[in-house]
Amino acid sequence: MKYAIIIAAAAAVALSGCMTTPTSIVQMPMSARPLTSAQLQAAPTNGAIYQNAAFRPIFEDRRARQVGDVLTLVITEKTSAVKAGASSGNKSGSVSASVPHPLQSTFGATLAANNASKYADGDNQSASNTFTGTMGVTVVEVLSNGNLIVAGEKQVAMNKGVEFIRFSGMINPDNIATGNTVQSTAVADAKVEYRTNSQIDRAEMTSMASRFFQSLLPF
Repeated sequence: MKYAIIIAAAAAVALSGCMTTPTSIVQMPMSARPLTSAQLQAAPTNGAIYQNAAFRPIFEDRRARQVGDVLTLVITEKTSAVKAGASSGNKSGSVSASVPHPLQSTFGATLAANNASKYADGDNQSASNTFTGTMGVTVVEVLSNGNLIVAGEKQVAMNKGVEFIRFSGMINPDNIATGNTVQSTAVADAKVEYRTNSQIDRAEMTSMASRFFQSLLPF
């Protein structure tokens, strides 16, 4: 019994420590490095002068085009949903029967019974979420049609907690505005997440693990 208690306590501590790292819906690299000079030289040439990998339009602001380029993402996510439902119904019934003549002096000429029921039910639900902010993202892949796969992560440590902001998605270069910025609402296959790794989260996770292992203890 002594060893069982020690093992349970050790497992509780281990699990509570492992569970403090928040999970992520963004399952891809958060950044990418641009091609080196050697890689550019090894790549097939496009012409004697023109090189697609290093092409920058003369009359255009500097914007993200190649792997490793950085652009500013403006997060303006807002969602709302409303759901309502209602139902009602009623039911009634009656029955009557004639009483035999010998019993009419006691029960009367007829017996009757009536029944009625009615119900009504309604429910309203609403939810709204707003997420705004800015962060830098990196081009991690350039597709054959010119679209850009971008991803990025921002970590902010405050006191005893860390905030994680992660993003990934596909951008049409035509949607990149002046200042090398793009709105999150113009990103396809966007995945935006905000997670925390704070003392509050750790306390909740530790409490769940502790309650499980405490249920195994004899006291």
